[in-house]
Amino acid sequence: MLGGAGLLLAASPAQAADISYRTECIPPPISGLPAVQGTTVVQLTAPAEAKVGDTVEVVWKTVEAASKNPDVLDLDKDTVKPTGTIKVGGAATGTLQMEGPRQNPPIPKNSAMVLPDMKGTLKLEKAGEITLTPDAYNINVSKPISTDTKCSPKETVQPGATIKVTDGGGSTTAGGTSSGSTSGSTTGGTTSGSTAAGGTTSGSTSGSTAGGTSSGSTTAGGATAGSGGGRTDFPGKEVSVHFTCTSPGPADIASKVTINAKKSGGSYALTVKTAKGVMDSPAALPAGALKPSMDVVIGGADKGSVKVTGPANAAPLEQGKPVDLADMTGTYKPGASGKSTLSPGTLTIDVTLGASKINIPCKVKGSVTPSLELDTTAQQGGASGSTTTGSTGSAAGGTASGGGLAATGAEDNGTLRALGLVAGTAILLGGAVFTFTPWRRLRGTR
Repeated sequence: MLGGAGLLLAASPAQAADISYRTECIPPPISGLPAVQGTTVVQLTAPAEAKVGDTVEVVWKTVEAASKNPDVLDLDKDTVKPTGTIKVGGAATGTLQMEGPRQNPPIPKNSAMVLPDMKGTLKLEKAGEITLTPDAYNINVSKPISTDTKCSPKETVQPGATIKVTDGGGSTTAGGTSSGSTSGSTTGGTTSGSTAAGGTTSGSTSGSTAGGTSSGSTTAGGATAGSGGGRTDFPGKEVSVHFTCTSPGPADIASKVTINAKKSGGSYALTVKTAKGVMDSPAALPAGALKPSMDVVIGGADKGSVKVTGPANAAPLEQGKPVDLADMTGTYKPGASGKSTLSPGTLTIDVTLGASKINIPCKVKGSVTPSLELDTTAQQGGASGSTTTGSTGSAAGGTASGGGLAATGAEDNGTLRALGLVAGTAILLGGAVFTFTPWRRLRGTR
């Protein structure tokens, strides 16, 4: 990378030429979406002539981005920031880092992307002709959460400007670079990492099926708790659970889950704990944005499920840092007498950005060992075959509601499209959908 220094000059008339090249733009990896192909048109401005020892300014103007802002989301004023790289060749070799301000007019849906000019400075340390060729660039959007799309050439790009450097009596030493060549200042391009602002498809029902669950039919390893002797606290056993999330979520994830119970009258207050650092945050999220819930499956003598919920994150989440899900709580009111088991069921992550809510259900894959077994006594209005809401214990029908966009009727790409129509759940920038899937990487140990 070339380093800039010295007096900034605009020696001799500046030159500018349009250069177009085929471009591939890569959405954030967590989106699971294919690359987008397009054409970028760039105009580079730099002095035609200068002397050794001069520091010159280079300007990158994006005449045409790889594609339009699709018909999904309006981009607010001053939310777009580009950074890029110019290849330096000829009498010198290296790279020049370019950076633009976070400055743009409002960009409506289905209109051309408007990017601010990027600038960089170049210290000339060797005589000869130096070529400047536009290369890869990155576009960051700051709202509703910070996301990046990375674009790179898919063909050989022609130089956009040439500087004729003459020996003005200054030093021609390498300045510490391996090529002994020109060096440009690093302008501190900002890359926020691959995140998407957007959502996942949630067209399927997120609730677990109520009743008839074979996983609770035996006491296989679950902690057994009798109700006699005045005992009120019943700790569960930590069990391993594999989940499958709705597309475009990950195919398979794993975590440790523990279900504890505290007896109160004829009902039980449940507390469900997941593993520490259960996932890495794929983006910077504000406080109150991420909230977990789970459908605890009831088996054995009783049947049904109980929804438990946890509070949203109290503090902002940093991109790439481990996230601990809050403990989830709810009330289990037995609907049958005998030995009843409690097992982990569908885990749901709700992400709220402004007025938009993203629902990400992750269902249990295969069988799961019950975490807790209780000696229950039937209560009027208890579970017995129904799904109950954890906060009140009242009956809520046969299965839990999927929420989100379950009623859109969209499937596959249609689901992605339907979700994209919710403001704040998806950002399409240069044709790349930035899908936010916070459940991309789960960790299975405490």
